[in-house]
Amino acid sequence: MDELIRNLAVYALPVLFALTMHDAAQAFVARHFGDNTAHAAGRTTLNPLAHIDPLGTVVIPAIMYVTVGFVFGYAKPLPMNYGQMRNPKRDMAWVALSGPAANFVMALMWMVLAVLLQYFHVDESFPNLVASAGVKTNLWLMAFNLLPIPSMDGGRVLFAVLPHKLAYQYARLEPYGFIILLVLILLKIVQVWLGIVWGVGQQLLEWIVTPLIILLS
Repeated sequence: MDELIRNLAVYALPVLFALTMHDAAQAFVARHFGDNTAHAAGRTTLNPLAHIDPLGTVVIPAIMYVTVGFVFGYAKPLPMNYGQMRNPKRDMAWVALSGPAANFVMALMWMVLAVLLQYFHVDESFPNLVASAGVKTNLWLMAFNLLPIPSMDGGRVLFAVLPHKLAYQYARLEPYGFIILLVLILLKIVQVWLGIVWGVGQQLLEWIVTPLIILLS
């Protein structure tokens, strides 16, 4: 029980900040392109309290960690009105990409923290575990949201790059997005996707952080 509580504490901050940064980035970019809906709802802030959904941010991640060993969660739904954007089809893609991009930046920050903890010989396990959890959580959330499935960020990017006729046919699948996701999970396709995107993200992080490691060595 003590180990379970410790592990939940380790992932609490990484999950909270990963979801907060994801939604705040998308709200900010949406405002930049002309949609003030999320901003008016107070979602461009970095205050986690504005984004927390008690079920999706607290209960579900805790239950999933206990039952299946990894963490997944979500923040409050982000209100959007793409019709207010100057070029809705194009701008939708930038808004969608900003969330995973924010998670990649957060993963980079956690990895830099891990390097600095090692450099300053911080031997306490808890901060090192939190830094590692921060990298994993943000890479996982980035990879998951980039799935090219309707209603996911990756699906919105795919909608933006498809020709108009195909894009609007693809958009008609959105009500079935969750069912499609479940089928792809059962077929192990999602797991393959997550492994590939995770691996690429991890390699990019290591490539970016390498100069810092060399500088500190």
